Amino acid sequence: MLHYHRLGHGPHVLLAFHGIGQDGINCYQPFAEVLGDYYTLYAFDLYFHGQSRTTSTDDFHETSPITKAAWKQIVQEFLSDNSIDRFDVAGFSMGGRFALATLEAFPEQIGQAYLMAPDGVREHPLYGLATRLAPGRYLFRQVLEHPDKLFSAARLLEKAGLLHSSLIRFVQHMLATPAQRQTVYHSWLGFRPLRFNISVLYGTLHNNGVLVYLFMGKYDQLLRPDKVRVLSRRLPENQYIVLSCGHTQLVAKAAAYLSSLVK
Repeated sequence: MLHYHRLGHGPHVLLAFHGIGQDGINCYQPFAEVLGDYYTLYAFDLYFHGQSRTTSTDDFHETSPITKAAWKQIVQEFLSDNSIDRFDVAGFSMGGRFALATLEAFPEQIGQAYLMAPDGVREHPLYGLATRLAPGRYLFRQVLEHPDKLFSAARLLEKAGLLHSSLIRFVQHMLATPAQRQTVYHSWLGFRPLRFNISVLYGTLHNNGVLVYLFMGKYDQLLRPDKVRVLSRRLPENQYIVLSCGHTQLVAKAAAYLSSLVK
């Protein structure tokens, strides 16, 4: 079972999934601070992160990635163990894949979903290249083993005006150490089966009365608002919120926004 941090003491339940390179408590502390009277949060440490970090061959890895069926069973066991019937869901960045997988598996038990720059809404071609086929996975591994070449190429693209400096800083931060590079590699490869047909999924959520709130950062260079149109154009105007921030500030900004919405 995944490790989780229980935060807040409110009467409503929120299952929360963090971004890559984070853990549950550090990502969702802003939610606990402003929404802790409304929610009891279960902020999970996803595989290869925090206290769920593992290298066991019995768990998920490159050749045995996590499937939707496996994820549904994991969440079902958690819900049963904690006597939870109704709940809300939050997902930031990479955690968006797990929020979407949870929404797909349990639409009849979920009231609201808060997706913050969510991964999984639209797959970037580079992600597909790096994870879907064996040659791409080999190339991805080589890039992570020799990141200096990647950073040199990124600086050239920055000078040419093709990459934003904030995106390069984020990538350098995420790949700063061998351990961080291993986390990125295992996460990208281990989570690759979590793919979604957004139009079908949104139809299911709408039919079950699930309210989906999509938060994006106006200055986010990692996932720009225009890249999630497949979902944003389906949402009512008041459920698609673009906040004046970048990627790393989005969770705190979304928490502040929600503090007035849910009370």
